[in-house]
Amino acid sequence: MKFGPHVRETREAKKIGLRELAGRVDVEPAYLSKIEREIFPPPSEALILKIANQLGEDPDRLLALAGKIPSDVKDLIIQSEGQLAKRLREWADLGT
Repeated sequence: MKFGPHVRETREAKKIGLRELAGRVDVEPAYLSKIEREIFPPPSEALILKIANQLGEDPDRLLALAGKIPSDVKDLIIQSEGQLAKRLREWADLGT
């Protein structure tokens, strides 16, 4: 599932209105609606983290659905000077 539809489905399952969630995460309801309907791309990491918190969702999962890498993970990859990326590829190859 993609980010926007997942947010909408989760929000509706938890009986949280669009305007209510938008208010909780400090965005306009129209903006959140366009994200949910995939008119706009997924928002910034900071907003995704706020949405995850309000919906009780795993932030890493929402970031993955949005096609984003958490900034702390990205920093670890950079700090490892490519070694972590290499290990991740090796790990992925084991699963195929």
